[in-house]
Amino acid sequence: MIRIARLGMSSTKKQATLAKFFSSRKRDEDEALQMEDSVKKHQVNAIETAQKQPKLEENPPASHDDSPSPLVSLEASKPVIKNDIKDAPAIVPTAPKDSKILYSQICNVFNEIENTSSRLQIVKLCGDFLYSVLVKTQKDLVPITYLLINKLGPDYQPGLELGLGEGLLMKTISESCGKSLAQVKARYRELGDLGRIAQEARAVQPTMFKPKPLTTGEVFSNLQAIAKSQGKDSQLRKVQLIKKMLTACEGVEAKFLIRSLEAKLRIGLAEKSVLVALSKALLTHEHNGKEPSSQLVDAAEQKIRDAFCQVPNYEIVIKTALEHGIMNLDKHCVLTPGIPLKPMLAKPSKSISEVLDRFQGQRFTCEYKYDGERAQVHLLPDGTMRIYSRNGENMTERYPEINIGDFIADKVNTHTLILDCEAVAWDKEKNTILPFQVLSTRKRKGVVAEDVKVRVCLFAFDILCYNDEPLINRPLAERREYLERALKPVPGELQFASEVTTMSLEEMQQYLDQSVKDACEGLMVKSLDGEDSHYEPSKRSRNWLKLKKDYLQGVGDSLDLCVLGAYYGRGKRTGTYGGFLLGCYNQDSGEFETCCKIGTGFSDEMLQKLYDELKPTEIKDPKAFFVFSESAPPDIWFEPTMLFEVLTADLSLSPVYKAGSSSYDKGISLRFPRFIRIRDDKSVEDATSSEQVIEFYESQAHLK
Repeated sequence: MIRIARLGMSSTKKQATLAKFFSSRKRDEDEALQMEDSVKKHQVNAIETAQKQPKLEENPPASHDDSPSPLVSLEASKPVIKNDIKDAPAIVPTAPKDSKILYSQICNVFNEIENTSSRLQIVKLCGDFLYSVLVKTQKDLVPITYLLINKLGPDYQPGLELGLGEGLLMKTISESCGKSLAQVKARYRELGDLGRIAQEARAVQPTMFKPKPLTTGEVFSNLQAIAKSQGKDSQLRKVQLIKKMLTACEGVEAKFLIRSLEAKLRIGLAEKSVLVALSKALLTHEHNGKEPSSQLVDAAEQKIRDAFCQVPNYEIVIKTALEHGIMNLDKHCVLTPGIPLKPMLAKPSKSISEVLDRFQGQRFTCEYKYDGERAQVHLLPDGTMRIYSRNGENMTERYPEINIGDFIADKVNTHTLILDCEAVAWDKEKNTILPFQVLSTRKRKGVVAEDVKVRVCLFAFDILCYNDEPLINRPLAERREYLERALKPVPGELQFASEVTTMSLEEMQQYLDQSVKDACEGLMVKSLDGEDSHYEPSKRSRNWLKLKKDYLQGVGDSLDLCVLGAYYGRGKRTGTYGGFLLGCYNQDSGEFETCCKIGTGFSDEMLQKLYDELKPTEIKDPKAFFVFSESAPPDIWFEPTMLFEVLTADLSLSPVYKAGSSSYDKGISLRFPRFIRIRDDKSVEDATSSEQVIEFYESQAHLK
């Protein structure tokens, strides 16, 4: 017998659910066979999927009075709002040549933030500085905002990544500051911070004349030139630019310049805090320096967050806010093909009954949760295509065999669109899905279509924009109709996500089981109608729940944790690492908080691979942004460069670990963690957040 009692369910609801369940058991044999056939129709079979897709009208809930909406028109019902800024996707920030803000000013702010633990104080320091920039010169605001978050432009623009190697920076510090390379290396073994070493060296270096002060514009332009430098003599050009700036640095400037070049500012300034500070600075500027009310500040914060989630480009958001006002951002700053929006994410669920509780009285859909890589596909007005990762990284060159134009149903009248998909490894011979591990063997760059050995199939599950019209504020049922009318599936190349609309516990259980048989992770359960079904960029929402077969009754999901340290291997593991110290990411402070030691789930081959990849990232001392127990350090510390996907039995409070310790007297730790895989599709800042760890802990049954 299937257990259907739910936490928090009243006796009346239990009786109603039981009656519904047992009455469904009394169906005649023909109806039972029909239900089995319905489930079988949704198997991941290329030919079946192409020939017959589930329709919105199938399996409507008995308690829902409204019939599904009629077929939507692909023509816009009203004038389409577009970004005011021409060629928005191509915009790359540039610094003014006559920059009026000295680099020392932003470095002094960095220094104050580094020595401050209060998030409110950090936001105030940042906001006051940004407001002072606005008062003096609006031209410097965009590059300064990027310097604050240690970036050179939007994530989707290629060629703007820093992160120079330690060897090159040590050599440059040595040549610029009058120290031998051996001295720099020895000091680095002691401090583990090249920025501090550069600051110390500059402080005692005699100079014949006082150099011209660096401006933020000059530094920003030089950093961009360094990032873009390629080809013959590129290393020499980089060294010359760095030396030119280092010799002009005074005070703390050298420390933060080197850290910026490493792409590891790490002062506890999270991008979320910069967005909040920016909204307050813009609002104060609009009010001519008068302090706006807290309610207005909160509203402005939400406006700028929403705008940035749809158009993650500070230049577009800032210029639009300055021209039209921050409270009007939603009217002028909208989804744009060629600019990836931040994807909507799902919250984990631990049981089918929990899902039924959440969507009680609502129509919802169950989609297969595919084991692949999130892919946001854009069709641009000129007919070209872009594919972006969940982080907004342009990964079009990783999939040269995909051409979205091949799948457009109406090629004449379809000019632009944005799709939310999952790219999954595909066996063309057997017409079946292959595991994520197979997909991860594909090269990430320089892929030639003719050389591709691991084929992919795109499973489209949402459409966010069609012919420049944003669809995110339309119900999912409507968006699905847009999707099915806009695209023409091709077996094994582009298919719609398999789905079923049901409110039956038994049918959901069977569909979950079938999804696992079809090589999927489980189900994504989504609201179909009303505001709850709107697409919420960047939000991990309860309107989408993920139901993974392996995680039922446990924590509800795997965790993606950053590798902070390791322990020496013993016995069979001598010569490799025997275990690892992992941490979650505190998005408010920018710190990694330890949450477990892990040593199970590793094959001998994986341990050797991890040793080879992590050995070069070993450091002598922990980073200042590691939060850990001094009484239980690992044998080895690492630069934070890698995420492990980890499964755990449950979570408990621990005096040894620090995750979520700001909310409890003790930290939260994982019990019996097990390694699943390396998450090389995510950056370390995308690790499971401290807030999520707290949510997992508090949602456990024993706390209710």
